[in-house]
Amino acid sequence: MANDEKLLNYLKRVTADLHQTRERLRKAETTTEEPIAIVGMGCRYPGGVTTPDGLWDLVADGRDAIAGFPEDRGWNLENLFDADPDAVGTSYVHEGGFLAAAAEFDAEFFGISPREALATDPQQRLLLETAWETFENARIDPSSLADSNVGVFTGVANGDYALTVDQVPEGFEGYLGIGGAGSIASGRISYSLGLLGPAVSLDTGCSSSLVAMHLASYALRSGECSMALAGGAMVMATPGGFVGFSRQRGLARDGRCKSFGEGADGTNWSEGVGLLLLERLSDARRNGHEVLAVIRGTAVNQDGASNGLTAPNGPSQERVIRQALANAGLTVADVDVVEGHGTGTALGDPIEAQALLATYGQNRPEDQPLWLGSIKSNIGHTQAAAGAAGIIKMVQAMRHGVLPKTLHADQPTSKVDWASGAVSLLSEARPWPETGHPRRAGISSFGVSGTNAHVILEQPPEAETAETEVDDAGTPGLVATGGVVPWMLSGKTQAALRAQAERLVSHLGSGSDANAVDVGWSLATTRAALEHRAVILATDTESGTETARALAEGRPDPLLITGQTGTNGKTVFVFPGQGAQWAGMGAQLLDTSPVFAARLHECAEALAPYTDWSLIDVITSTPDAPSLDRVDVVQPATFAIVVSLAALWQSNGIHPDAVIGHSQGEIAAACVAGHLTLPTAA
Repeated sequence: MANDEKLLNYLKRVTADLHQTRERLRKAETTTEEPIAIVGMGCRYPGGVTTPDGLWDLVADGRDAIAGFPEDRGWNLENLFDADPDAVGTSYVHEGGFLAAAAEFDAEFFGISPREALATDPQQRLLLETAWETFENARIDPSSLADSNVGVFTGVANGDYALTVDQVPEGFEGYLGIGGAGSIASGRISYSLGLLGPAVSLDTGCSSSLVAMHLASYALRSGECSMALAGGAMVMATPGGFVGFSRQRGLARDGRCKSFGEGADGTNWSEGVGLLLLERLSDARRNGHEVLAVIRGTAVNQDGASNGLTAPNGPSQERVIRQALANAGLTVADVDVVEGHGTGTALGDPIEAQALLATYGQNRPEDQPLWLGSIKSNIGHTQAAAGAAGIIKMVQAMRHGVLPKTLHADQPTSKVDWASGAVSLLSEARPWPETGHPRRAGISSFGVSGTNAHVILEQPPEAETAETEVDDAGTPGLVATGGVVPWMLSGKTQAALRAQAERLVSHLGSGSDANAVDVGWSLATTRAALEHRAVILATDTESGTETARALAEGRPDPLLITGQTGTNGKTVFVFPGQGAQWAGMGAQLLDTSPVFAARLHECAEALAPYTDWSLIDVITSTPDAPSLDRVDVVQPATFAIVVSLAALWQSNGIHPDAVIGHSQGEIAAACVAGHLTLPTAA
């Protein structure tokens, strides 16, 4: 009998251990397969693009961002161009895609000295600024991320800024090593914002930013970081790329990438910066971050010993596509469109198109071809930032339900057997096809080193949204403020503050349907509070926009308050005593603020055993409720109101350093400030 009992206990332990092992395995598999959410985007691209919305406007309008060589970089423009491709030291192309004001940098904002800034590669500087903007795009205050487990993965494939050292004043040599090091591109972002996750700089050539996203996705799934910035940058400090590729006859004569078009005669170099903020989908939902798109699957591989070190390899491209689909758990028919690498070369485009025909072009419904395009036709080949540009373009296309036109490709190249599969070139813009499944897109990038990357994006699942309460004025959440909502802006300098106001005016004038409360909430909770500050007293979106315009233009306005912080200020709660009451005080907040209502009901429950009247009835002016003129009513009611107001303020991140009040008001303020414990009997 004893042996039977021992055996039974042993079997119970084994069964329990097996159950725990299975549960750990299930959690591990779920984590490994969990989709990755894109919750923020930031970018700088040719054509004056400084935001993701600006990039979408450019491609949706079918604009060409290619322009002449910049005149502010010290290039010898008189001798640089020569139509003869054999002319040594020259380029037979005199146009490209360039960032406006690439040399400008707000060094003081990031605490960087002018000398160090001058010695720092513009790619590092623009990545730093774009990182800040990407967090703000995700409605996250960048300054709130210090000591958080956020990773940074950046692709940087060019380092020619150091070649311009003779143009920099003497005495900066000590900064040059750090300023030009590729590893610092990611490390500087982590250092400046205090991020503790992995910081990885990588160079796989033109596939760098997509490889960065691939690595960031795996780091998130493995728990190495809770959020991750991923993308890449390219700024050409010298014309060396144009000169070198001219010798190889690799550039398009007219400077345009004719992606997959019959007239494709070469690529053309461009600049850009693109960053995506990634988070596990479950975390994004729990943290209340808007999910712009979902990364369903990624894959990276290599050409290996193929037909040339720098030549593209069709079979390897097919393999990386199939692996990304397998990782996503999808079939070829589940993807609607591919944002191709599409460099516009006579060699590369046909190889890529045939790989797409052999994969996505097979086993599809006859009326649902794979649509194919490339943003390089708009902005040129932005190299290490090219994949990020394709991601941002397709995220925006999903959200707008439009597949933009690919420029310079009215006639598909005859070097491809288009009849071998169901793939169609986007020679015209068209609505995103209705297929019965979520919108999905593949994005390809192939590095000159032979490193290939493919990412599959998916339209995010619908998030559950609560019904919005609307007050009598028709503005959700506009309560107990006298019809005024504070819009708070800040900047490191007065000029920066005005620039912020200008950006706000531009945003609100671009068709945004945000109401005054939404604008005020976002400005107060998703932006860093910097030294120079302004408060706009907005009665509605239109009036707030007009006051913001006055701030941007440096004009006074009766609804505008400006100032500058010196030291960290103190917060004081000031509460009134008896005599400040009025009929209906707090009634509107009771209906519109869950935090206020919850605390007021707690006070009502605490008062109920000691009164013959209901606090809620008094506040809502129920006909049989006693008047606030009674001293035994007004004192507890005032007490309850200030306690509930304090809870509401604290729920918005406002905590007092001191309190000022009278009688019960003072006691209540001290209680919520943590100085006293509220007794059971009020």
